[in-house]
Amino acid sequence: MASEETNHPVRLKVPVRAEDLENLKIGTVVYLDGLIYTAREGVYKKILEDGGSLPTDLVSTSNVNFHCSPAAAIEDDGTYNVGGVTATASFRFSHWMADWFSLTGAKIIIGKGGMSEQDYRELFVPVGAIYLTTVGYGTGALLGRGIKDVKAVYWVEELGNAQAMWVFEVENFGPFLVESDLEGNSLFEQHNKLINANLEKLYDGLKAPALSRFGETDDRKDELI
Repeated sequence: MASEETNHPVRLKVPVRAEDLENLKIGTVVYLDGLIYTAREGVYKKILEDGGSLPTDLVSTSNVNFHCSPAAAIEDDGTYNVGGVTATASFRFSHWMADWFSLTGAKIIIGKGGMSEQDYRELFVPVGAIYLTTVGYGTGALLGRGIKDVKAVYWVEELGNAQAMWVFEVENFGPFLVESDLEGNSLFEQHNKLINANLEKLYDGLKAPALSRFGETDDRKDELI
């Protein structure tokens, strides 16, 4: 369970339970233990659009989907060494999420940048799912330390390393931030509203630019094309 203090880290066991997510607040730092898997557009297209089947029983083994590209190398004995994992932007995958939730029972999506608040409320909230975002850039190697084993990899020859489905055993895997909670609130959206509300004050008292080109404006309400 999450502490009421968002700066108190929370460690979750995967598969996560509904009660594990109930008190998670946006901004909470989260670490994961258990099995997680990667799936992004290559996997979504293969399964949801082309009629492919899940290669493993995700419903009972893992409900955490990481949008990422693993940096993996094959060792001499045929095993994989994953040095890091780089999260990719999740907003591109929103049109697949409703069907993916229905098929897999995913409860946590991990990625970079989050999705829209509308996506959270229309897609995530009805199925009791949340979104975790990576913390800044350059954390791929740090996250790689939490990957203890590659349990399986599917379609790597067909889709390539980045698009294949990887199943990782992870321990103390993170840190991640809760970007959306079970009510569909978004950490990024809340902070964007705070920033935008005060942004106009930066221009208070400033004179109009001495030089400008036709069509330029300093009014942020104007749409620029």
